[in-house]
Amino acid sequence: MKIFVTGGAGYIGSHVVKALGSKGHEILVYDNLSTGHLWAVLYGRLIQGDLSDAAFLEDTIAAFQPEAVIHFAASIQVEESVREPLKYYRNNVANTLNLLEAMNHCGICNLIYSSTAAVYGIPETIPVSEIAPLCPINPYGVSKAMVESILKDLAKSGSFSYIALRYFNVAGADPEGLIGQAYAEATHLITRSLKTAKGEYDRLSIYGTDYPTPDGSCIRDYIHVNDLADAHVAALEHLMAGNGSEIMNCGYGHGFSVKEVVAAAKHVTGIDFTVVETGHRAGDPPALVANSSRLRNKTGWTPRYDDLELIIRTAWEWEKRLSQMATSRK
Repeated sequence: MKIFVTGGAGYIGSHVVKALGSKGHEILVYDNLSTGHLWAVLYGRLIQGDLSDAAFLEDTIAAFQPEAVIHFAASIQVEESVREPLKYYRNNVANTLNLLEAMNHCGICNLIYSSTAAVYGIPETIPVSEIAPLCPINPYGVSKAMVESILKDLAKSGSFSYIALRYFNVAGADPEGLIGQAYAEATHLITRSLKTAKGEYDRLSIYGTDYPTPDGSCIRDYIHVNDLADAHVAALEHLMAGNGSEIMNCGYGHGFSVKEVVAAAKHVTGIDFTVVETGHRAGDPPALVANSSRLRNKTGWTPRYDDLELIIRTAWEWEKRLSQMATSRK
C-alpha cells in the first residue's frame, strides 16, 4: 500500500513508519524537520516541506498518489499552547485544512488522524471512553477537537473515511535502539526524568501535589510508542477494509501517578536524582486513563509492552544511545 505520512520524522511518526515499512508498505514522509530528524526515517522517502505550503503539499500528494494518509504533523505541548494559542490553531487546524483540501483535490479519501486525550479535558469518569463529552481545557486539546469535528463533517459529505486515534501519554523507545524521542527541549515526564538522571538537568520538577489523587500528583495512562505504532497499523488495516470512520482511544486502561513514574525511573536507572515539588502547570487535568476496548475489539490490537519499568528501560537505553551519538559527533 502507498501511504503518505505527515510528520513521519518525529517521535511517534518515525516509529509508525518503521512498523509500516517492516510490513512492506511504500511510504512517503512529508516533514518540515522542525522537531523531526532525517536519521529517524528508516523506511521510504522523505520530502522536506511544510503543511502551510498548500501548493507544494498538493503537488507532492498528486505525484505520489497514496491510498491513505497518516497525519502526525502538529504542535503538541500543552503548556506552550496556553502561552501561544494562535500557533496551535494555525499549525494544528489551518494546516490540517490544507492537507484535507489537497487530499480532496487528489481524490485521496482515507486518513488516520493523530488526536489526543486532551480533547476530554477533565473527564467525569475514569477510565474515559470515546463517548465521553469533549471539554478540552487548553488550546492544544481544543485544536485537536476542532479537527475531529471537521473530519466528522467531511465524512458525512462524501466518500471520505477516517480513524482518529486519541493518544494518552506516549513513552518509551524502539527496543532495537534505532529511534526514540529526541526533542530539543524535553517536556514528557519520563524523558525529563531520564535526562535528569543523566545530569542534563539539575532537578526534576513535579507540577502539583495536591490533586484529588491518592498521592496528590497527576495520574496518566502511559503507552509504549511501539504499541501505539501497532495501533496505527491495525487502525489502517481496519479502515482500508471498508469498516468506516471511527474514533479510538489508545492506552492501556490503567495509570500511574507522577510520583510513581519518578520512583520507577530512579529504580531503572539506579540514580537518585533531585526532585522538587512546585505549583500546578496550566492546562493539566488530575487524571487521564483510557478505556481502549473499542480499539482492541474492532481491530484486534493487543499491546506488547504494558509494563511501566519496561517502558522506562527502553527509553533509558535510548537516552544512553543519544549521549553516545552526541559524543561521536564531537
